[in-house]
Amino acid sequence: MKKYIEIAICFLAILVAFSCNNTNKKETNSLTKKDQVNLTAKDILGNPEYLAISYGGYRAKSRDNQPTIPQIKEDMMLLNAMGVKILRTYNVHLPHASNLLEAIKQLKKEDENFEMYVMLGIWIDCKNAFNSQQGEPIHHEESKRNPIEVKTAVDLAKQYPEIVKILAVGNEAMVRWATAYYVQPYIILKWVNHLQNLKQTGALPSDLWITSSDDFVSWGGGDVSYHTEELEQLAKAVDYVSMHTYAYHNSHYNPQFWKVPDNEHGLSDKEKIDNAMSRALNFAKVQYDSVSNYMKSIGVNKPIHIGETGWATTSSGHYGTNGSRATDEYKQGLYYNQLRQWTNKNNISCFYFEAFNEQWKDAENNNGSENHFGLFTLNGKAKFSIWNLVDKGVFKDLTRNGNPITKTYNGNNEALMKEVLVPNTDYPR
Repeated sequence: MKKYIEIAICFLAILVAFSCNNTNKKETNSLTKKDQVNLTAKDILGNPEYLAISYGGYRAKSRDNQPTIPQIKEDMMLLNAMGVKILRTYNVHLPHASNLLEAIKQLKKEDENFEMYVMLGIWIDCKNAFNSQQGEPIHHEESKRNPIEVKTAVDLAKQYPEIVKILAVGNEAMVRWATAYYVQPYIILKWVNHLQNLKQTGALPSDLWITSSDDFVSWGGGDVSYHTEELEQLAKAVDYVSMHTYAYHNSHYNPQFWKVPDNEHGLSDKEKIDNAMSRALNFAKVQYDSVSNYMKSIGVNKPIHIGETGWATTSSGHYGTNGSRATDEYKQGLYYNQLRQWTNKNNISCFYFEAFNEQWKDAENNNGSENHFGLFTLNGKAKFSIWNLVDKGVFKDLTRNGNPITKTYNGNNEALMKEVLVPNTDYPR
């Protein structure tokens, strides 16, 4: 009798465990579905389970040729496969932004577990920006297009509240080296306050986060001429700080960190390159810390995330063979993977620039560096940065422009390394 009782007890224990396991699975599934709707910027920014990236789906040499919704969906499947769940866009005055949101909506309808959220960019520029026929840029006046851009972004945020979690007012719109279009900070502040007021009145979701995405100096991390009352007010008005940092560009403009130090001249070429990339990562860390320290000095205690950083793989200009020699897939791979490791460990979101090569940015120069920041080539070849994901099979059965995802250089590491050069800062600048 005792034996039967023991058997019955064991059976009951197994039954209870099975029941609890099923209940937990149901609860997990339920929470997943709920999170699809209720997750906020506060939940996803800084969460290493939600990798961020800058996205432009343009294939052609002109933005007159807009990517289609099926093409964007193809891209979304690739990014989702590699763990990306937050995208950054740059403007709403072209169909790309609305098409992206519609593509994500369709994918969510097709698969209730599909997740992708958007930091929707609002392009802000000054009067006469990019239009020399009208005269020189007037940086203390804004473009007539700005209010339309803001309203369009607001409309999209209201139309797709389950997808749009962040609005970013301007892209490098306050840094003075953006001579063709930058505006005075009070213009950015005006629009940030406008959006915050819309949240307070219920015209926008209260948990929608508002920021401006700009160079680290615009957030007080460098030149003290940026330490102004208006910029302090802006830091207090945004929900978080979105800062840019580019060791890549500074390999030409500010190359002290890039130069091989005297005590490394006896190292192998690969050691010199690897050490240079460690210094490049440290360059980004120092700029991040400089912004953090300035924010603390003015009494601002808000999250700081990286709104943009990246590394190009081709350059016919400052960063190529006759320039700083920063440019190749090996260096991009080191920067990307070391950067992800650092930011994930420290709960910093990094909108890495960028997902795919785009050729419209320097349409007259195929080898211009701005065309080659992507982790994927135009036709879907995975660059060295993500060869490991190809090996893991995460892109199995996925395509770009109908092409299966394969490795650049046919995965031949020796062929890749033949194009990798030791940093050079002795060239005429």
